[in-house]
Amino acid sequence: MNTRLSKFSCLFVFLCLSSVAFCQHAERTLKVLTYNIHHGNPPSKPGAIDIKAIAKVISESGADLVGLQEVDVHTNRAGKDLNEAAELAKLTGMNFYFAKSIDYDGGDYGLAILSKFPILHGETLLLPLQGGESRAMGVVTVEPTPGKKILFATTHLDLKAHNRVLQVNFIREYYANKNLPTILCGDFNAFPDSETISSLDEMFRRSAIASGLTFPMNKPDREIDYVMFRPADKFTVKSHVVVPEEYASDHRPVLVTVSY
Repeated sequence: MNTRLSKFSCLFVFLCLSSVAFCQHAERTLKVLTYNIHHGNPPSKPGAIDIKAIAKVISESGADLVGLQEVDVHTNRAGKDLNEAAELAKLTGMNFYFAKSIDYDGGDYGLAILSKFPILHGETLLLPLQGGESRAMGVVTVEPTPGKKILFATTHLDLKAHNRVLQVNFIREYYANKNLPTILCGDFNAFPDSETISSLDEMFRRSAIASGLTFPMNKPDREIDYVMFRPADKFTVKSHVVVPEEYASDHRPVLVTVSY
């Protein structure tokens, strides 16, 4: 009896260890959304703020990680009592990190990251520029699968081409010293064949090439919102969709599903 029990115990331990090993090596699927939210103002309603409409788009996407641009926090424009990053986190049931770009209208303005996973670390990096509005990149560390941390970042590059060159060079230098797999998304204010995107293509892999127009929301005529990864062999793109949303913002969100 003791021998049989011992054999059973060994088998049980083996199966448990095998299960843990399988879980550690199994691929994890992630849904990533990038969305310029136009400070929560539906273009069809000048001056109005409808943050619930933005939250609805995010929730219906099923995204695990969300990069948001043009986010107001306690501004007169959106409402002194409204922290859009915190409110979107509350409405979607996600964790958040806010990355401030500038002081604006009595409050703060910048980027936000929403995550279904705990945010282990957050960092705000101001990007270089020569004249114009300060821009930033928000970077968080998350661990969607035990033992498999990743960096998730969002940014909003400048309208001026010379500033975008400076900002892309800064981004490349920053990630050159990072070893964790990385997802970078945002509004890059640049066409697919631009110097900006070509430079990023040397380090990152886009989720899709010339895959859909994202701006303006009602009759889009350009692609300026992207999701990118590095190293390329760590991620497999399962789908890339430009969500046909025309009410909540002046951009259409981009939803990408990856395994890693």
